[in-house]
Amino acid sequence: MMFFPESHPLSRALSERGYSDATAVQTAVLEPGAQDRDLLVSAQTGSGKTVAYGLAIAKTLMGDASMLEPAAEPLALIVAPTRELALQVHRELSWLYQHAGGRVVSCVGGMDPRSEQRMLGQGAHIVVGTPGRLRDHLERGGLKITRLKAVVLDEADEMLDLGFREDLEFILEATPRERRTLLFSATLPSDIVTMAKRYQRHAWRIAVSAGQQGHADIEYRAVRVAPNEIEHAVVNLLRFFESPTALVFCNTRDSVRHLQAILLERGFAAVSLSGELSQNERNHALQALRDGRARVCVATDVAARGIDLPNLGLVIHAEMPLNAQVLQHRSGRTGRAGRKGISVLLVQLSRRRRAELLLHSANVQAIWGGPPSAEDIRKLDQERLLQSPLLTRDLTDDDLAMAKALLAERAPEDIAAALVRMYRSHLPAAEEVFDPGPGSPDSRPFRDAGEARERRPERMSGPSVWFRLDVGRQKNADPRWLIPMICRQGKITKQEIGAIRVLERETKFEIDASVAERFTAAVSQVKRGDVRIDRLAESHAEPERHKPSRRPADAAAPKHHRKAERSKS
Repeated sequence: MMFFPESHPLSRALSERGYSDATAVQTAVLEPGAQDRDLLVSAQTGSGKTVAYGLAIAKTLMGDASMLEPAAEPLALIVAPTRELALQVHRELSWLYQHAGGRVVSCVGGMDPRSEQRMLGQGAHIVVGTPGRLRDHLERGGLKITRLKAVVLDEADEMLDLGFREDLEFILEATPRERRTLLFSATLPSDIVTMAKRYQRHAWRIAVSAGQQGHADIEYRAVRVAPNEIEHAVVNLLRFFESPTALVFCNTRDSVRHLQAILLERGFAAVSLSGELSQNERNHALQALRDGRARVCVATDVAARGIDLPNLGLVIHAEMPLNAQVLQHRSGRTGRAGRKGISVLLVQLSRRRRAELLLHSANVQAIWGGPPSAEDIRKLDQERLLQSPLLTRDLTDDDLAMAKALLAERAPEDIAAALVRMYRSHLPAAEEVFDPGPGSPDSRPFRDAGEARERRPERMSGPSVWFRLDVGRQKNADPRWLIPMICRQGKITKQEIGAIRVLERETKFEIDASVAERFTAAVSQVKRGDVRIDRLAESHAEPERHKPSRRPADAAAPKHHRKAERSKS
């Protein structure tokens, strides 16, 4: 990857970092037509755009010199939407310009502004920051911009979405008019195009399509899960793929806290990122992931914006993203700059149609399947043990002597079993999970999301099997809480439950015959609590339902039965 002469300090930095092949956006910003021009670039996250604009502004800052002049007032200003992204950009540009004598200073919300002001006073070549903090330093006179040659807006669409329009316009109005303006954005909505026309001059337009960059290195999987087994599925996915670093997304802070607690209890080294954490706590969590003290990060979308973690090979959507853009943003944390990654969407059967529409609108082809089973993971553990350095590393004389001593005292099977126990002792236990099966997704072709409707049959159209609950009207049995409990214990969906008959001391309900065996197996494993579910013999399974009646069908059932049916549907 030779954009500059081999002796150039940026070439040396790239070589030390192992950069050999340029990404599409890195090549595009250094095309002859883009030289010394304002740039309007649309590129997905993970496309290598930080290094791209670091390279693009190099000639603007350095000219033909091999080193930057001593640091004084900044020559370049990089504006990013979040603290995490700004700090990540700071790290990237620091190593890229290290051999050129570059001094990079960050100014972000949540950090001590007096310390930042002292750093600015000592001089900087490049300043990276968030819009609000940069504006604050400009207004207070701590950030001098009279010598500024380039301004980069990174993830401009995110900054507008987060409400930073006024801050961005203030910054752009304050900077010298003869500057270069490089605007990078995942998408180019009308607001971005309007801003580009106002603040850029004859900008060179670069578009790196999602097809080229967005999904090329990400394998998408959609995993069916039972309603009460989300956490178990996450545990097994983390064990199955064993990525050095994994990111698990939830939609709320409460969900993040709950899932992190479960993973810690199971033995995972897990940290969390959510809006309630201080900047210092967030920095500690990210550092633990970077230096290997933690392996799993559970996060909300807002907290994970812009973070780039080393060796992040797995993203799990424990809760479904709100839209295709969020799906792509989450997934884009992996599969970055040529590295492969896996993005797993957990899908309850009742939400399968929504998941299909989400994947379709994101232009993603996912592999559907069930969660990894405990047996799958045990087989993988055996394969991994056989490839472990414990067995493959060269033996020393001391190792061989101790091995012979052990064999003299113990049978080979005992020694092998001890090795297996030692290997497994540091691994979280796999969970027993059910694959709820493919269900009955709508087979209609894809339409706009507004036309999609969830199918809710009112009664069974095929054969069914009857079960009973040992609660009835005496214990205030009601379909509104019975149905979620049946789904949770039996690992089925509402659509697979038929009629519910609430009697005085018990409740009878029917289950679609196609899932009855699986339902029976699931409830048999539930620890017995206040409510017990049993399968009814055929002779006791509501024979009166098929008897002719003189009254209309709705009137034939007692009033409380009809109420139960209406509540369930």
